[in-house]
Amino acid sequence: METVSRRAWLWIAFVLVHLAVAASGFVWPTQPMGDLSIAYGPWARQALTGGGIPGIAADWVYPQLAIVPMVVVQTWADLFGGYEIAWAILVTLCDALAFALLIGSARSKGRVLAAWFWLAFAVALGPVGMYRIDALTVPLAIAGCLWLVGRPVLASALLAIGTWIKVWPAALLLTALIVVRRRLAVFTGAAVTTAVVLFGILALGGITHALGFVGGQTGRGLQLEAPVSAYLLWRVVFRMPDSAIVYDQALNTLQVQGPGAEVVSAVMTPLLFVVLAAVAALGAVKAVRGASFVRLFPPLALAVTLGFIVLNKVGSPQFQVWLIAPLVLALAIDRRRWRGFAVAALATALLTQFVYPLTYLGVMYAEPGPVAILTARNLLLVALFVWSVVELARVRRPSSIL
Repeated sequence: METVSRRAWLWIAFVLVHLAVAASGFVWPTQPMGDLSIAYGPWARQALTGGGIPGIAADWVYPQLAIVPMVVVQTWADLFGGYEIAWAILVTLCDALAFALLIGSARSKGRVLAAWFWLAFAVALGPVGMYRIDALTVPLAIAGCLWLVGRPVLASALLAIGTWIKVWPAALLLTALIVVRRRLAVFTGAAVTTAVVLFGILALGGITHALGFVGGQTGRGLQLEAPVSAYLLWRVVFRMPDSAIVYDQALNTLQVQGPGAEVVSAVMTPLLFVVLAAVAALGAVKAVRGASFVRLFPPLALAVTLGFIVLNKVGSPQFQVWLIAPLVLALAIDRRRWRGFAVAALATALLTQFVYPLTYLGVMYAEPGPVAILTARNLLLVALFVWSVVELARVRRPSSIL
């Protein structure tokens, strides 16, 4: 009876959280659902009406599979009374599948805690966690992480699908290739999935644009919310005449300009890959020395994922959802070790919602208070990155753990 009750409460909370977060998108300021009406809907209609499929007819900011859920939602939009409602329903359905996989019979205390963490994170982050394409990669990533040991081919296929929607699940794939003992199975699932996607792109005539999203990211400037932009943003706060916030209409983003901005922008992508290569190498050394999946996967996955966020010159608020999957797995397998980290991650999500959408106008106009909240969020993300790397460095072989 206790197990049934625990599971029932989890599902009640799941429904209430998704309803509340979905509704907040309609009432919070600064259009937290704006990407759906400004970008996703028009892209979907373009693909459906013969105007050219994004990523096939031309280079696109996202990998090619991102258009699939956008088009699916467009076909539902009239049925459910609008694109935004249809999108929220799709995200909720996908989350429900992963949530059911996570909690199972609700007998595992670790998995139950992980489920509550996921729901708390969704509330803390708010509507931007639902009304962005990243939201659909979260259930794929959670399922992939949970199945890595028992079903590595299926798990890596799900992570590869997520990567072809929004690149970040590649961090989990990289971690899996280092940590999971059945590496060939992990490689096979990801490789076959990628081959199928590339064959589809080729069949549609878009092979020359297959990696267009890579160039689209490397050519971007310093986005307003990125940690690396803090110095220039504070120069704008203090009204330095050589620094400014500018709007990039093509990408629908705000960027900062000022002394050294172009140089820093050019350096950030190579720096990102150098640091992630170093973190991956450290994880590989630990794996060769016999570290277990339970001890090694969480800190390595978090370090690589946080590296993607902290060293990224694009600092979109929805990037915070990337933390959900690795922390869900970490709590599920070792809740005592990772609960403090999870609480700190919840704080980054809450600060992010205060930044966007609640005080984003203040950030846009470089008001000290909102910019201070953003800076605190970014400093906490950097601290979490350092924490995860330290945890990774402390990993030892099972025989050395008392």
